[in-house]
Amino acid sequence: MPKPVLSQLHGVLVLDKPAGPTSARCLGAIKRLGQKKIGHAGTLDPMATGVLLVLLGEATKIASHVMSGEKTYLGTLRLGQTTDTYDSQGTVTSEAPWDGLTPEAVAAAVTGWRALTSQEVPPYSAAKHQGKPLYALARRGIAAPVKEKAITIFDAQVVSMDLPSVTFRVRVSPGAYVRSLVHSLGKRVGCGAVLTALTREASGPFSIEGAHGLDAILAAPETLPERIVPLEAALADWPLVTLDAAAAVLVSQGVRLPVTGAYAPGTRALLASDTGRPLALATVEAADGGLRWVIMRGLFGDPQPTRRDGTSAAARGNTPKHGG
Repeated sequence: MPKPVLSQLHGVLVLDKPAGPTSARCLGAIKRLGQKKIGHAGTLDPMATGVLLVLLGEATKIASHVMSGEKTYLGTLRLGQTTDTYDSQGTVTSEAPWDGLTPEAVAAAVTGWRALTSQEVPPYSAAKHQGKPLYALARRGIAAPVKEKAITIFDAQVVSMDLPSVTFRVRVSPGAYVRSLVHSLGKRVGCGAVLTALTREASGPFSIEGAHGLDAILAAPETLPERIVPLEAALADWPLVTLDAAAAVLVSQGVRLPVTGAYAPGTRALLASDTGRPLALATVEAADGGLRWVIMRGLFGDPQPTRRDGTSAAARGNTPKHGG
């Protein structure tokens, strides 16, 4: 029986990604339900499970803001082995005995992640060198320089231990590679280590408790709309500023509206019409002797650019140049 094709939805789907398929394959399955405008906020490796934020419709425009939150992972590593991918799905590059390690030493190595401020980017990753993904270069046997990136480890602790296996929970800054944490631990303890399982338990305010399984969605596509988190809820830590009809028209034209209310410079907010329709992401800036809302990103149609005098392109009779 053919699956129903839904109209384009707008919001965030908190998906509980299954192990096996790539993140792109999961998005492809949802796209075939009529969701042509689709994106994500942080991929998961094929072996990984858990929270994958799928952005639908206008929510694709808030990707950078949704991705900025901390990530929490529950993972399992195995000591005594190193692979080219830093996980158990890669090709083994070395093996070494681990039985000289005590549980106390291993636990200290896990909590030692908290002191890290940078990490090596795995050679099998989507990070790019000269415009090419590292994984593409690695598969062709082309060596690329080792890349490092700044990270913050907010917390790291052992959940359980049955050596050579260790289950841990770690809370990290956006973009941190748990595979690299495991690889670095293996080097520090001297016997190598690989990641064998990984679940993203939370991404920013979104947790696995509120996530939806892919099989459940595909089995009942008509339930997809009720599973979507609307834009205003996805940006729950942003103030919601409701505008009257006249002000909403001005915002749609890119006009910098005067700020009313106690909003300090730098405050970010979601501007919405009095009917609840999201209009734009905006920030407070000092201008023209006062504070004004400056459009960061328009929603449901990008706003037109403004001159320093605050007039829109439409007001000047010009053809607008849509922003990105």
